[in-house]
Amino acid sequence: MRYKVVHTTTYSYSESVPVCHNQVHLTPRDTARQTCLTHRLSIRPAPTSVERAVDYFGNQVHYFNVQEAHQKMVVAAISKVRVRGLAPPSPEATSPWELVRDWTRGRESHLRLDSYQFTFDSPQVSAAANLLDYALPSFPAGRPILAALLDLVARIHRDFAYDPLATTVSTPLDEVLRLRRGVCQDFAHLAIGCLRSLGLSARYVSGYLLTVPPQGQPRLVGADASHAWFSTYCPEIGWIDLDPTNNCIPSAQHITLAWGRDYGDVCPIKGVFVGGGQHGMSVAVDVLPLDEEPEPDAPR
Repeated sequence: MRYKVVHTTTYSYSESVPVCHNQVHLTPRDTARQTCLTHRLSIRPAPTSVERAVDYFGNQVHYFNVQEAHQKMVVAAISKVRVRGLAPPSPEATSPWELVRDWTRGRESHLRLDSYQFTFDSPQVSAAANLLDYALPSFPAGRPILAALLDLVARIHRDFAYDPLATTVSTPLDEVLRLRRGVCQDFAHLAIGCLRSLGLSARYVSGYLLTVPPQGQPRLVGADASHAWFSTYCPEIGWIDLDPTNNCIPSAQHITLAWGRDYGDVCPIKGVFVGGGQHGMSVAVDVLPLDEEPEPDAPR
């Protein structure tokens, strides 16, 4: 399946901003199931300079600065990607979760090191006793890890209500657990915290999800939004993504943007500016299918 993704961020200021510096994670990754065909940034006012780099986690990142007085700035990322679903593996064919935990702690190979680094606390997600207590019912002794992960994802989907007004990007996990409400970022962080509390690896994945309108109604431009899920490493199958917001294994409708330890590593756009007075930000994301029929799932 091919998609065109347009991610537009608009900043508005009550007073003039003479200079700003920004960092952008808006380039889709190339993965086993995804290829970024084209990508470009459109920035108004025109930036003084734009630099591209690759961060520690292998994500494409852009840095730009605007040195022209402005009260409005628009950053649009336009990408075309090809995504192919992967056939879901058999949960019961994966190793017991304790063996995966112990395997991850062994550091004899680069694969283990890549997984091991995501077992540690990060600025927004730390292991905790209450997260361990929540996770344990899904992880009885000897349970195959993918079966346990799917159970945890299903429980988060059942126990927590999607409520975009309940939390902010800085709401701690203790508050999310208490409220039993939040958004995709919260649910991804919750799952990551549960797994790290068990000694398992988990990383945060940002991206997009094609939304389907009610039958007979047209798609609304700007109705799609940034999405988030998580990924963990299983020795038999490699990194596998799971989406607790939708209780599923991501497939051809999920578009991967970037991954890191938590949201802070892959924030779509952040920066600093001088002046500006009161300011506001709005985001619109359009995910447009370019093919009528999805490609068949490839074997994993």
